[in-house]
Formats: sequence, structure tokens, C-alpha cells
Amino acid sequence: MASTARASAIGVAHRPADNRVFLAAAGLENAGHVALTEPDFMEWRGAGPEGWEPSR
Repeated sequence: MASTARASAIGVAHRPADNRVFLAAAGLENAGHVALTEPDFMEWRGAGPEGWEPSR
């Protein structure tokens, strides 16, 4: 899943934790504690945080 911050591409998430890394890189201090279902921080397209498959 492609991730953006301020409309700029910042990477591709391969697992839910990657999104927290992107939030931290964008300057969010409590990125590790953000609920991935929080619409103020995440806009999911297609599958949501519960729809990820294990990495291979």
C-alpha cells in the first residue's frame, strides 16, 4: 500500500507497522500509539488494517 504525507509519496507499507514508521517520519510524536483505524491519520483504500496478509 502506498503511503503519503502532505500529498507526497513517502513509501510503500508492507505491514501495518510500516504505517507507524511513516507517521513518525512525517513528524507525529506519538506515531507508535496511533490506532490504524483512526480516520484523522489513515485513509484506507481497499482493505483496512485488518486486511493485511502476512509478509512472505
